[in-house]
Amino acid sequence: MGDLSSLSVPLWIMAVVSVLQALLLIGMGVAGYLVYSRVMTLIRDLEARQIAPIREKVDAILADVKGITARVSQQTERVDHAIAGTIDRVDDTAARVRAGVHDKVSQVAGVVRGVRAVVMSLLHKESHA
Repeated sequence: MGDLSSLSVPLWIMAVVSVLQALLLIGMGVAGYLVYSRVMTLIRDLEARQIAPIREKVDAILADVKGITARVSQQTERVDHAIAGTIDRVDDTAARVRAGVHDKVSQVAGVVRGVRAVVMSLLHKESHA
């Protein structure tokens, strides 16, 4: 068996190195936390100074667009209603004109047939006489 005192020096060195590693890890953890908190503070500050005003402007623009869209939709409905009413009136007027013209043409055709019948009758009588 060997001397135990020869093993104590390397064990002490390993213990000191382990403590130094633990301290280094703790220091890195603290440094990481400090960097994280500074980055988060920077992000919150950037958001408050830059993004929040832009978002307010975008929200205002979207509200304006929504209002304009509603007005355009309402005006479109009014125009559609007006066009439908006008087309109905034009169809009604066309039907009345067609009926009136048909009546007049029928009357004129009746008169022409009557005149033709008279002319034919007179010509037929002259050819027999």
